[in-house]
Amino acid sequence: MLWSRGKRYRMHDRTVIGTPDISNKRKKLAVFIDGCFWHGCDVCYKEPQTNVQYWRKKIVSNKNRRISVKHELKSENFRILEFWEHQVYQKPELVATRIARFL
Repeated sequence: MLWSRGKRYRMHDRTVIGTPDISNKRKKLAVFIDGCFWHGCDVCYKEPQTNVQYWRKKIVSNKNRRISVKHELKSENFRILEFWEHQVYQKPELVATRIARFL
């Protein structure tokens, strides 16, 4: 959707801190689309019934890493957009429009 609107970006660019899902270094934009399971979405996350301690620790670690990455990106004057996986599936046009405004 973004490409067809003439917006240019990179996906999973490892040269950008945190390897955002979508980024544009020239415009200093980093977009993260968080998986509802992997980042503990308040709406969708269902805790696994096995190995509960491992998964709780993993989700907390993912959230803490994101906080750290956002701090580093902000220190380099990046604008950061975050979306949940379910938002992208439910309203892709709205998400694309929001991202396009910054690209």
